[in-house]
Amino acid sequence: MDLSKLREQFPALQQRNSQGLPLVYFDGPGGTQVPQRVIDAMTNYLVSMNANTGGQFLTSQKTDEIIRAARVAMADFLNAPSPEQIIFGANMTTLTFLLSRSFAKILLPGDEIIVTRLDHDANISPWLALQENGVIIRWLDFRTDDCTLDLAMLEKLLSRRTKLLAVGYASNAVGTINDVKRLAKMAHDAGALIFVDAVHYAPHGPIDVQDIDCDFLVCSAYKFFGPHLGVLYGKKDLLEKLPPYKVRPQETSAPDKFETGTLNHEGLAGTAAAIEYLASIGKSYGHHLQETFGQFHDRRRDLKLAMQAIQIYERQLSQYLVAGLKTIPGLKIYGITEEKSFAHRTPTFAIRLADLPPKEVARRLGERGIFVWDGNFFAVEVTTRLGVEENGGVVRIGLIHYNTMEEIDRLIAALREIANLFNS
Repeated sequence: MDLSKLREQFPALQQRNSQGLPLVYFDGPGGTQVPQRVIDAMTNYLVSMNANTGGQFLTSQKTDEIIRAARVAMADFLNAPSPEQIIFGANMTTLTFLLSRSFAKILLPGDEIIVTRLDHDANISPWLALQENGVIIRWLDFRTDDCTLDLAMLEKLLSRRTKLLAVGYASNAVGTINDVKRLAKMAHDAGALIFVDAVHYAPHGPIDVQDIDCDFLVCSAYKFFGPHLGVLYGKKDLLEKLPPYKVRPQETSAPDKFETGTLNHEGLAGTAAAIEYLASIGKSYGHHLQETFGQFHDRRRDLKLAMQAIQIYERQLSQYLVAGLKTIPGLKIYGITEEKSFAHRTPTFAIRLADLPPKEVARRLGERGIFVWDGNFFAVEVTTRLGVEENGGVVRIGLIHYNTMEEIDRLIAALREIANLFNS
């Protein structure tokens, strides 16, 4: 599987640094680049249909159509039963705080919520805030050797007092993919709901909220080749049951009752275009795959094929990257490193290079036109648990399907050069 041809659709990937070298974007976990069709869709909206909703004139009616098309597109992407179960917001963090405020109205003192130390803080702090109402927070730990959740511990934490399990689909810091379908069953068996943060996982694999049987799931369009926009899926009965914080004239039914103020209409146009881009991958590369996803049809099938193709290609990149990283003396990789277990991780790798400060490593890579992140990436519980928070966290290398093995070669050579500079 070779998806490198798709690079032509991304204008940002054509840029070069002052030395004339192509820029290398290994910063995808913080936000991906966008294909031209997303830029065109957003520009077209602003030029030809920029208006507010509900008006008796053409541009307003076109805006209503854009919102509806974006809901349908996201429902297809997540395999949601209905577009009305898709809620849009500024970002995942804002949507999660919005939902936690709704939970504050129905939870009682002594009720329990389980959060994990493997998560981004946007799936921790909104739930910690409910301690003000007497809600008890329980912490689920992870194993530091491979950065996987301790499910035996979860069995002990779950009880009839548990009302919600908040968990990530995949770790944005170390790449671990959690078995969210199993976690959902464990939560439901205990009488609890499950809230899944799929922000980091969304660009790397297929999501099926019906198969997972999750109660809520959040993701962000800017992590899967779209604009800065947050998305929340919820089961219909739960969305209707939860009380919203809203202005009085706002609709009283979902999804409208959770969408405060005017939505980012141009962002919705771009989000729908990002979904179309992903579906086009399924159309172009789906014939290479043995799995036909016969239970899906039209765009939903194309999206499942696309995400499987992306998984295959990114796994090839991961194997190539890890093989190269292991040749650099003094370099430590956190999380899953065995090829046989790569199905349980995204192509996001946290490393430290000897005793070098991660910020300094990232700076020197940046000077060479290679973009990586350093720090804790708001996964402060992860870096604290790994014992690196006080020392600058880690360097994060995030592969996306528009990356190539040639770019990985540049990274490995640069890391080796940086290591030698500090060792000389």
